Amino acid sequence: MKSYRFREERQADWKQLEDIVQRAEQKGVSGLSDQDMERLPGLYRQAVSSLSVARNISLDQNVIAYLETLCARAYFFVYGTRSRMGERIAQFFARDWAAAVSAAKGPTLLAFLCLFGGALLAFFLTLNDTEWYWTFHGGSWDSRNPNATYDELRATLYEERRDIVDMLGAFAAQLFSHNSGIAIFAFALGFAFGVPTAVLLIYNGVYLGSFYAVFWQKGLAYELTGWLFIHGVTELFAVILAGAAGFMIGGAVAFPGRKKRMQSMREAGEKAAMVIIGAVVMLFIAALLEGFGRQLITSDAIRYGIAITSLIFWLGYFYLPRRVEGDRRD
Repeated sequence: MKSYRFREERQADWKQLEDIVQRAEQKGVSGLSDQDMERLPGLYRQAVSSLSVARNISLDQNVIAYLETLCARAYFFVYGTRSRMGERIAQFFARDWAAAVSAAKGPTLLAFLCLFGGALLAFFLTLNDTEWYWTFHGGSWDSRNPNATYDELRATLYEERRDIVDMLGAFAAQLFSHNSGIAIFAFALGFAFGVPTAVLLIYNGVYLGSFYAVFWQKGLAYELTGWLFIHGVTELFAVILAGAAGFMIGGAVAFPGRKKRMQSMREAGEKAAMVIIGAVVMLFIAALLEGFGRQLITSDAIRYGIAITSLIFWLGYFYLPRRVEGDRRD
């Protein structure tokens, strides 16, 4: 009887609050009238007060559950931020992504060492003995191998045709699909203490280093570097960031500290998700540069210019200090 009277005396206000919240959920805050906006804070405080009383006097659990749900729904419209999708995307690129990458310097350095450490190892092994190339590349049918001549290798670096735009579009899409798959795979494998992530990065580095050694031996290192890094700066940076995201997860699992392992992994996952989402965006840009720019731009000077410019841009974007709203003072 006490629960019935408690609900009967206050139910009209709860119903008004529920109607306002429901309209806001369906049409957004802009769908509320001025009167609704004026009544919303007062009705919300009354509902919170009713919830507090209901808990203290141990009323019907159905009443308590209803009020908890109602107060939680109303809270987001009274105190929560209501940014639009465009604003959230702008905030991601303006602040959140760069902040997440900048805060992950340790995992990023570890991913860099795995990738380029594997590349250096394969490079010197292949220089000393070309048989290592076939060990690293297995049964690859790529014509760019130690048996190719100087002219054959050089011909692969400069495409003179200009009637291949449609083909390059499909090529760029294929590259994006392939590279983003590798990046997400490196991130997803991080849960196993980061070991599979390290192996994947080293493997990709080994493939790159042995490939580079073939052109080095033929005196085409300068040409290959421009051809490779017109897109490779962005692509390899993205792969490194994907590996860093995997190491963030692996570190949280291996070293949870005083937190529970799942809690540590969940918190690290929120930060790592920012990094991997941005890395996929970078891979999309790299696919365009590789699919179109690398094939249509045959000037070594322009290739190097794009590579150096992209490196400066990414380093500045991620690591230069920036002012955020929380640091502003009146």
